[in-house]
Amino acid sequence: MKKTKAINVISLANTKARRAGDMARIRPETAMVLTAGLGKRMRPLTAVTPKPLIEVCGKPIVDYGLDRLKAAGLRKAVLNAHYLPDQIHQFAAHYKGLDIAISDETDKLLDTGGGTKRALPLLGDKPFFVLNGDSFWIEGARPNLSWLCESWDDDAMDMLLLLSPTVGAVGYEGPGDFLFGPEGQLQRRPEKRIAPYVYAGGAIVHPRVFDKSPDGAFSFNLLFDALIEEGRLHGVRMDGTWLHVGTPQAVRDAEYAIGESAA
Repeated sequence: MKKTKAINVISLANTKARRAGDMARIRPETAMVLTAGLGKRMRPLTAVTPKPLIEVCGKPIVDYGLDRLKAAGLRKAVLNAHYLPDQIHQFAAHYKGLDIAISDETDKLLDTGGGTKRALPLLGDKPFFVLNGDSFWIEGARPNLSWLCESWDDDAMDMLLLLSPTVGAVGYEGPGDFLFGPEGQLQRRPEKRIAPYVYAGGAIVHPRVFDKSPDGAFSFNLLFDALIEEGRLHGVRMDGTWLHVGTPQAVRDAEYAIGESAA
């Protein structure tokens, strides 16, 4: 009996190891980078420049996210364009190291969910990365996009979010977004309470989440809530420091944090 039990334990361990290996090999081939927003809180800097092209330490904000994608081995990214779209097109045309396609939203701003849904024909039918074009992070010891890939479980989740602790995030002063449930699924922050984690603008998304989504403009929050009810929204705690670059002051804060990290 003891020998049989030992064999079963070894078999279970091997099965888990094989599954972990399969999860680690899942790596998105495309990414949606959200660059269509109006950047109202960043005015006056965004009066003549789209927010993702505002420079931090002499480099457009969106460049930092694209650098992370290149480091993760991606070759293609999709940017959406609505506000000052000619500048987004010009940036994409001159960017080196990634094949960049543009999803046009000049007719109507579609928000995060609607904009991504419109770009699906460019993104393919496999899980893909989503990055906010106006925030980024200073990497820790473990690259965060690789950590997302290693944590993805296609059987258990439809979206996997990169989460930053609210404490230590640069430029963020909100009450947080999520808590972890007992089995790793995400839960919304209870009303009038502070949550320990905030969405850091990076995720892996499976296209199937859009099957029942509305047409037109809608936020990713609509999908978050639907997936929470189904137990299929998961998250991982990021390694490093999240930089929420939402205002002119946050630009200065981000530059200071980058300088300190390099010191």
